[in-house]
Amino acid sequence: MARKIIKGVLIGLALFFFLFPIYWIVATSFKQWPDIFAIPPKFIFTSTALHYKALFNLNLEEMAKFGQAGKSLFPPRFINSIIIAGLSTLLSVVLGTFSAYAFSRFKVKGEGDLLFFILSTRMLPPIVVGIPFFVLYRALHLIDTHVGLILIYMTFNLPFAVWLMKGFIDEIPKEFEEAAMVDGYTRWEAFLKVILPQALSGIAATAVFCLITAWNEFFFALILTSERARTAPPSIAAVQGTSGINWGQIAAGVTVFLVPVVVFTFLVRKYLARGLTFGVIKR
Repeated sequence: MARKIIKGVLIGLALFFFLFPIYWIVATSFKQWPDIFAIPPKFIFTSTALHYKALFNLNLEEMAKFGQAGKSLFPPRFINSIIIAGLSTLLSVVLGTFSAYAFSRFKVKGEGDLLFFILSTRMLPPIVVGIPFFVLYRALHLIDTHVGLILIYMTFNLPFAVWLMKGFIDEIPKEFEEAAMVDGYTRWEAFLKVILPQALSGIAATAVFCLITAWNEFFFALILTSERARTAPPSIAAVQGTSGINWGQIAAGVTVFLVPVVVFTFLVRKYLARGLTFGVIKR
């Protein structure tokens, strides 16, 4: 009994530790200006949608009274985030799945070295290659383009996708597709109709991790874009009013920014739980 109580307390403390910052951000996004800076902090307050209206340029006249300088750039940059993160995730998962299948099912010369080389690209801190990528992108005219960010996010997500998907595909018995090919399926048909359905849990887990990485990326979105292809993270951090940092609008932007990833994770939840534990129990 005592052990259950201790476990419950620890779980409660962990939930509080992880969920309280999210609550505070959401609460701040609905607070009026005096309540945001109140000391001691207010947990009971009169809510307002003013910051969300300003975020989507719905009430600029009212926001001007509180120091909002100009129109919010969040809506087009939020759409940029959806396009860039979505397409880079799709490409990473598709190419990662094909590559992982090749490594899992065929004898590849120097397989261990190739896999280590693929993984080693993930070990490199992005800030180290910031200047080389900037020079390269400027030469290729990819600065401030959607294609440029999609390619660079795919480049950093692909090693992770290959390694993760290889582990999932290794757990699917080869006999399944061999039996399908004996029945007359081609290898491509066996992959689509036998391997792919079995690997859906792994694909879901891989997609979530790749999406979160691309969705939250800040450094390359800051140095490789200026206006047209800039995503939401640098835009949220740059919100300013005439009297300083606009914390209410920043909190509103962060709250809206959380929604797509939460919705996507919720939609793939039935595959995600199995995908995160796939391969834990050895046959």
